[in-house]
Amino acid sequence: MPRRTATMLASTLMLFALLCAGVFMKVPYSEMSPGPTVNTLGDSHGEPVINIADHKTYPASGHLNMTTVRVTGADYDMNLLEAVYGWLSDDNIVVPHENLYPNGKTEEQSTQENAEEFSQSQESAKVAALKQLNTPGVSTRVVVSTVVKGSPAEGKLHAGDVVQAVDGSPVNAPGDVAKIVTKRKPGEPVEFTVVPAAEAAEAEKARREPTGSTKVTITTVKAEGDGHAIVGIRAGTDHTFPFTIDIKLADVGGPSAGLMFALGIVDKLTPGDLTGGKFVAGTGTIDDTGKVGPIGGIQMKTIGARQAGAEFFLTPAENCASASQHVPDGLTLVKVSTIGDATKALEKISKGDTAGLPKCGKP
Repeated sequence: MPRRTATMLASTLMLFALLCAGVFMKVPYSEMSPGPTVNTLGDSHGEPVINIADHKTYPASGHLNMTTVRVTGADYDMNLLEAVYGWLSDDNIVVPHENLYPNGKTEEQSTQENAEEFSQSQESAKVAALKQLNTPGVSTRVVVSTVVKGSPAEGKLHAGDVVQAVDGSPVNAPGDVAKIVTKRKPGEPVEFTVVPAAEAAEAEKARREPTGSTKVTITTVKAEGDGHAIVGIRAGTDHTFPFTIDIKLADVGGPSAGLMFALGIVDKLTPGDLTGGKFVAGTGTIDDTGKVGPIGGIQMKTIGARQAGAEFFLTPAENCASASQHVPDGLTLVKVSTIGDATKALEKISKGDTAGLPKCGKP
């Protein structure tokens, strides 16, 4: 066989072997890529993303798009070839699998956690929006968030029960529940004063105060680890509102849409357009006070926003440095720390006063 032919054959076989190795060699990485964006002022699957009942609303044009990130599943085994392609791509990010699914978190656990965070972000968005508009009638209460299966509380307390007091001491924050329970020794009883979830829901629907409460006695047990007393519940917060605000968006999880939901509510409850008809996208968690927090996958979200047509992107202040490293052409990153910052920025955008916007700078 001629030397040149032999060399070409050996090179071809070596390349084929490398490709096979790349396909079959699994690596501990996952991939993030731009996900779809959804206009919080519009519809999704034929239904309004934000629907407000029993209160005057106003038509809103323009876009206030929340953004998402696609990630590979917990059970997905990435091969070396896919990892190399992801590292070379401008529209994808390859990260250690542990970053997305720490401590062996399963797909089911991740989905459940994201659903809980998404639900909480909606509640905080409602509170922040109504506070921004100085709307009266918003109140917060402590509720049973989850009941641990097989715990002393199972069958006695239920998710959604409103906790008014523990051992006669009023409860004003979720942390108060644990503080009072841990004062007991394992094996001692503790008394909860609660409004059952069904009654609390009925009262909220009818816009009235609950008609009564129930006292429930639970015997504590020893917690694993330090052995303090527990009953097997996790307390959280719930809110009551002066009118109905429903947020519906399927196949989305996590807390990062909070800011855009809040702005969508503000826009629908105020005359005129916050955006002036412009295409604005953004991201950021939000708490009950209106503070905007950082999120993950910021670069993927800016890419997805620009691909959808956004000209401005509301960016949490703590994400500005990372987002500024790779800004899609034609997209302006606007730095926000609170819902108040965001509404002021939108006023400038609607008027075309973009020179005065607080923009993210390069690190």
